[in-house]
Amino acid sequence: MAFVSTVLMSGQAPRVSPAVAPPRAAAALPPVLAAADVAEQRALLDQYCVVCHNQKLKTANLLLDQLDLTHFADRPDLGEKIVRKLRAGMMPPTGMPRPDFAKREALITWMEQQLDSHSSTYLPPPGIHRLNRAEYSNVIRDLLALEVDAGKFLPSDNSTHGFDNIAGALTMSPALMEAYLAAAGKISRLAIGSATAPTEVVYIVPDDSTQNYHIDGLPFGTRGGMLIKHEFPADAEYVFKITPIAEGNMGQSNSPMGQIKGEQLEITVDGERVKLFDWDNEMKGFAVRTGIPTPRIPIKAGLHAVGITFLATNYAPGNDLNTAFLRSTILSSPIPGITLYPHVGQVRIEGPYEAKGATDTPSRRRIFVCRPTGAKDEEACARQIVTTLAKRAFRRPPTPQDVGTLMEFYLAGRNEGNFDAGIERAVRRLLADPEFVYRRETEPVNLAPGKSYRLSDLALASRLSFFLWSSIPDDELMTLATQGRLKDPAVLEQQVRRMIADPKSRSLIENFTGQWLNVRSLQTDNPTVALYPDFDDNLRQAMRRETELFFDSIVHEDRSVLDLLTGDYTFVNERLAKHYGIPNVYGPQFRRVQLGPELEMRRGLLGKGALLTVTSQPARTSPVSRGKWFLQTFLGVSPPDPPPNVPAIKPKADDNGSGNVKELTMRQQMDQHHQNPVCATCHRIFEPIGLALENYDAVGAWRAQVDGTPIDATGTLVDGTNVDGVGSLRGVLVRYQDQFVRVVAEKLLTYSLGRGAEYQDMPLVRSIVRDGAKDNYRFSTMVMAIVRSAPFQTNTKGSDVTQQAAR
Repeated sequence: MAFVSTVLMSGQAPRVSPAVAPPRAAAALPPVLAAADVAEQRALLDQYCVVCHNQKLKTANLLLDQLDLTHFADRPDLGEKIVRKLRAGMMPPTGMPRPDFAKREALITWMEQQLDSHSSTYLPPPGIHRLNRAEYSNVIRDLLALEVDAGKFLPSDNSTHGFDNIAGALTMSPALMEAYLAAAGKISRLAIGSATAPTEVVYIVPDDSTQNYHIDGLPFGTRGGMLIKHEFPADAEYVFKITPIAEGNMGQSNSPMGQIKGEQLEITVDGERVKLFDWDNEMKGFAVRTGIPTPRIPIKAGLHAVGITFLATNYAPGNDLNTAFLRSTILSSPIPGITLYPHVGQVRIEGPYEAKGATDTPSRRRIFVCRPTGAKDEEACARQIVTTLAKRAFRRPPTPQDVGTLMEFYLAGRNEGNFDAGIERAVRRLLADPEFVYRRETEPVNLAPGKSYRLSDLALASRLSFFLWSSIPDDELMTLATQGRLKDPAVLEQQVRRMIADPKSRSLIENFTGQWLNVRSLQTDNPTVALYPDFDDNLRQAMRRETELFFDSIVHEDRSVLDLLTGDYTFVNERLAKHYGIPNVYGPQFRRVQLGPELEMRRGLLGKGALLTVTSQPARTSPVSRGKWFLQTFLGVSPPDPPPNVPAIKPKADDNGSGNVKELTMRQQMDQHHQNPVCATCHRIFEPIGLALENYDAVGAWRAQVDGTPIDATGTLVDGTNVDGVGSLRGVLVRYQDQFVRVVAEKLLTYSLGRGAEYQDMPLVRSIVRDGAKDNYRFSTMVMAIVRSAPFQTNTKGSDVTQQAAR
């Protein structure tokens, strides 16, 4: 495999050029500008902007008194920066005179028209696009019918422009190359069923997971435990070892068994019971750290659902004197009045033992499209298998050279073993091939560097599938691309709608929302236990699922993206409903609930617990973080970076010199920064936004007061708007909805292209928004506008020098 690693590192096979900007096309001759129009806009700038942005003050190094409006479009980088600030209501700053809405809108519209009329399509070469971890897992699933967690094979991906699918950040290193090669070996053995050496796989329940109630997916009448999807490598015998949570996860051994006697632990495989333990008696004789072992259990190769759970002979909480914490695992020793129930902490799956290989698994059915009837048929069957796999893996019909290389590896494996061993070796080579690891877009040979060209239908199919599915094209999409029919606008639209409706579009929802809204970071968010004892992993997962389901409703119900701001419904299970104070919701299943006036604070994204939690500190809320998040997520602007050596907020202050020390309110803590004029200037931008959300605590629960002091959520925004809480703040977003839609379009464009949206792309973003406005900004309309756009369907050829270097 040495030559494969050389190819991976050299980038030889992908043959794509680095992302260098092409020469800007000559702009069309500017239209004759009416002197009256220019004079009117000049007067507005002089009245409201030049007072700060001039040659003398040089505020933000923006000299608007020197700006020649008759050539405004000659500086699109500067023009787009001005437009973005104005669209978001960020200028003029707080306390300065502002034009009325009509004049402000007229100025922005005039600027945008100038920029749009002089723009040229921005088509930088796409760069080398390596599969990231999410894409790798999905591709293995769709190629080999095998569920793998790429996080176990590959290191974390770098992110830029807010996403981890950006080609420029998906570089290759020696360590990463070795990881891809090792993954190819492990996955090919797992897919064929030749991994017969016993191993141990450990599944750990999060430390703060509560198991007092039924877990969705486990049998009714059970309590706690965990549900595992495990890929069993061979038809063989396996051993399960179960460890209680106290010792296994938290290093505490005061009460690992729980205080309830007579508990029974059930182990199921695909819903069928394979073992029932007497928790108290059968645990004796085994070290808690080692865990309770099962006898060897015969299991067929393939993906199976393993359930580890307690029979619900006792229900929690019981008739305790005190109400038990929802986060029951913070307790590890008896406390008067609180009953501790046993929890599963770890599950170890050991095996295979007495392995017989694999006979019939989804992976083998996907790989072995034929079976030889004798030795004379083996090579022809192997060629059919590798040809079929290569077409899917390389996202194009394989060349004779592709097939020949894979057949060489097949023959080497066949000579050392049997037919299956040869196919396993070919699959391993396939998964290590640069044509698999990288997304290739072939450039026309005779086209001059810097010239644009339309993508082939096959390349367009890949762009489409990685945008909407984070995976390879399916057979229907590949067939249409091979026939050259995907360029037909009607066929393309039909495929986009089909792909959005497909369950695989869940990857778009999870990956896009996980990064744009930053709910991915919720997984590592750990609020201080002493202050928020009821926050547990159950709540953490419910919060994330609520956000995903809310965005899913926008996508699959084809709703307006404006509903992200005002949607009067959400999705909850019992755990999240209790956190929100929503009555009559029972069980772990999520269901849609309508938000009446009493739950108005939960409407839209502003009311989602996941977003409010990730924008807080572990021990308190953070108006600074929430204000900055609001500006970046909804309006696409960022406040200036803080100056160096800003002192931390003091948590306490003396009460009027009396010697009695008390907690400062969050508003008082923020006021301390106002003593520094430099701090005060920036804090006026985002602080009122964050304070308007102060009714939500650090885990998104609603509150009216803190320590007996009513919360003051009032403030004045940069544009002079007075707010008094989340309702009025949502109203601000509705007023700036045009800018919000631009932000959504810009983020979707970035995610779809796998490159950052630059100032040259803003005319396209505005055209996407204009198309969306005709259909009330429905999600499918905005996606179709992106898919039809020149940057999505067109490339620019790189220089011959870079092409030769790549080869």
